Amino acid sequence: MGCCSGRCMLIFFCTLQLMTALERQAFDFLGYQWAPIMVNFLHIIMVILCLFGTIQYRPRYVVLYLLWTLLWVAWNVFVSCLYLDLGGLSKESDLLSLGVSSHRSWWKDNSPGCDDRDLPATRWQRLESPELISALGCWLEYQYIEVLHCIVQLLISFLGFAYACYVVSTFTEEDSCM
Repeated sequence: MGCCSGRCMLIFFCTLQLMTALERQAFDFLGYQWAPIMVNFLHIIMVILCLFGTIQYRPRYVVLYLLWTLLWVAWNVFVSCLYLDLGGLSKESDLLSLGVSSHRSWWKDNSPGCDDRDLPATRWQRLESPELISALGCWLEYQYIEVLHCIVQLLISFLGFAYACYVVSTFTEEDSCM
């Protein structure tokens, strides 16, 4: 097995996917986003199965990962559309918390660089709802952080999908040669 073989690259992308999924899972737990927590958990299991299948030469596990990746891509496109308010979806809906709680993205209250502690009191009195104001001085608003998470997952998934297809084809070629 060479240093840059398809198996090594698939192991690398699965490991990268596992790390980014665990990071995403942690922030979804902080925001009590139950639907993403469940989907991320399934994704973590599927990536671990792919790693096992790649290391142990078990093409069925890698094929399972390929099928799951199609669902994972659809999930990330859905979440991106939700946070960008596309297709009749709204980031203010309680779809991701499954209607169980009124919690939302952890990033909404904790975006990097946001400074909403010193809002002038007169500004609050003029407005109907404080929710109408986006946080002052944010480097990046929370919905774009969530979309960036999805984009990273999509890029890694596409690369993992490509290498998984290659690995499955090499595994089946090796089986037919024996």
